[in-house]
Amino acid sequence: MTGRVRPGLPRWRWLMFGWVPLMLGAAAIAQPPPDLALPQASRLAEQEPITPIPSPPMADPLKLALGKRLFGDPRLSSGGDFSCSSCHDLKTNGASFHATAATDNAHAPSFDTLTVFNAALSFRLDWDGKFRSLAAQAQASIENPASMRSSVSDAVGTLTTDPGIVRQFRAAYGHAPDGDSLLDALVTFERSLVTPDSRFDRWLTGDGSALSANELEGYRLFKSYGCIACHQGVNVGSNLFERQGVFRPLVATGPKLVRVPSLRNVAVTAPYFHDGSAATLEQAVRRMAWAQLDRTLTDEQIARIVAFLQTLTGNYRGVPLTGAAP
Repeated sequence: MTGRVRPGLPRWRWLMFGWVPLMLGAAAIAQPPPDLALPQASRLAEQEPITPIPSPPMADPLKLALGKRLFGDPRLSSGGDFSCSSCHDLKTNGASFHATAATDNAHAPSFDTLTVFNAALSFRLDWDGKFRSLAAQAQASIENPASMRSSVSDAVGTLTTDPGIVRQFRAAYGHAPDGDSLLDALVTFERSLVTPDSRFDRWLTGDGSALSANELEGYRLFKSYGCIACHQGVNVGSNLFERQGVFRPLVATGPKLVRVPSLRNVAVTAPYFHDGSAATLEQAVRRMAWAQLDRTLTDEQIARIVAFLQTLTGNYRGVPLTGAAP
């Protein structure tokens, strides 16, 4: 997509969320889905490379309620013992405390569980970015032989034996359960899982008291050191690919090219990296600076960047996200 770019010398391109540097390792950039377009922002927000999270998109309440029910329904799995919420705890951080999640390939490395919150704002899904839509990712999860071990058609067959949920499908879609409506209901619900109103978003929209001087200094360092090159936009990442280990190895094993993760709610989604090998934000920031930016940061610099990252924790249904219990 772009030519070779020397590290530390970003090329800038205008996207809907502002001027964005395209650094070494960036392979693709995409805009958030059109139905999640941001409202009119303040002048400050327009000048920054990060933009506020919008409110959830409008949705049919019947489809939304059905999707919520299906998200937590273990009958989507072959054994009736595993649901979407088994890995994605909506009461805490939208993920889990477990370092890795089951994969559909016995020969592939296990990946850290990504949060489902704000996934709808990502241009691709999963660490390797192989899914281009929420529907494709949901179907793959149902079919994953290491977890749900089922298929969409089998899940539909199970659901049609429940008169109550059949009535719910008929009310929402006008017909009995089928594969398309099952996936559509899940997607409708997952699109509602956004976490607006973080302290940083409040600062972007004009609340000068939302951040402390130390947190603002952390944001300044975050931008000046080059972290912003890959972590920008509405999701503070999740809109391009990057090469892991530009200057030095970042992780022991795994893919060399990954989708840049979102830093939204990062303070409550430990552990970090695709292998879950960094237990704390401080460890993750230190390793990222060393491996990706060729920088050795002091403890004070790391503390300030972490202070900024902690301001990215948003709210789901008005309640701040929290870390998952061990």
